[in-house]
Amino acid sequence: MAPRVALFATCLGDRLFADACADAVRLLRHLGVTVDFPSAQTCCGQPAHNAGFVAEARRMARHTLGVFADAEYVVLPSGSCAGMLRHTFPGLLHGTDAQRARALAERTFELSQFMVQVLGVTEVGHGLRGRRVAYHHGCHALRSLRVHDEPLALLRGAGAEVLPWRADEECCGFGGMFSVKLPVVSAGMADRKLDTLPAADVVTSADGGCLMQLSGRARHRGDATSFRHLASLLWEAAS
Repeated sequence: MAPRVALFATCLGDRLFADACADAVRLLRHLGVTVDFPSAQTCCGQPAHNAGFVAEARRMARHTLGVFADAEYVVLPSGSCAGMLRHTFPGLLHGTDAQRARALAERTFELSQFMVQVLGVTEVGHGLRGRRVAYHHGCHALRSLRVHDEPLALLRGAGAEVLPWRADEECCGFGGMFSVKLPVVSAGMADRKLDTLPAADVVTSADGGCLMQLSGRARHRGDATSFRHLASLLWEAAS
């Protein structure tokens, strides 16, 4: 029987990366996965939690538990929000809710993590053959989920040349509330990333927030670098 996935689009996905969310659905269906989209989903609560509004974050977490209670797997095109579900929810909630949160965490995956670890897929097509790709490792995917090799394997399996980038594991400076509270530091961190960027055809990442930060800063600087979400690049390779 085909695995059944509930896609959690996330706030940034819904508002700024709708194409990437749609491409994630197309990609999963292409791989034989049944994909649902629970319409009652909202925010994972990470912005509220990071801003110190714990009660509000807890309320959103409980709502999310209910929305995805029956999901076989929950897949997100975002390492940041996936990390919130997997690592923050169990400690944020108490009693029975904490037990439900731990159960949900075990079924929750970032997109590339799900493809490689659950589906056993490292090749979706060869449509990226000859493309020079720079990959940015988002902090939550890398440090919270320990996702490192999975997106690189998928890109290489699609024929892309993944370029060495000495700052590929450095924070882009977004950090949600961090970029609002410390905008000068945030911009400086993004500039550091862009200053060390190799001559890539496209920059990609599994996290929309990082792409928003880097692409916005690149436009401000007048850089012509192309930025695309990992889901969209992989769907291009497959289609």
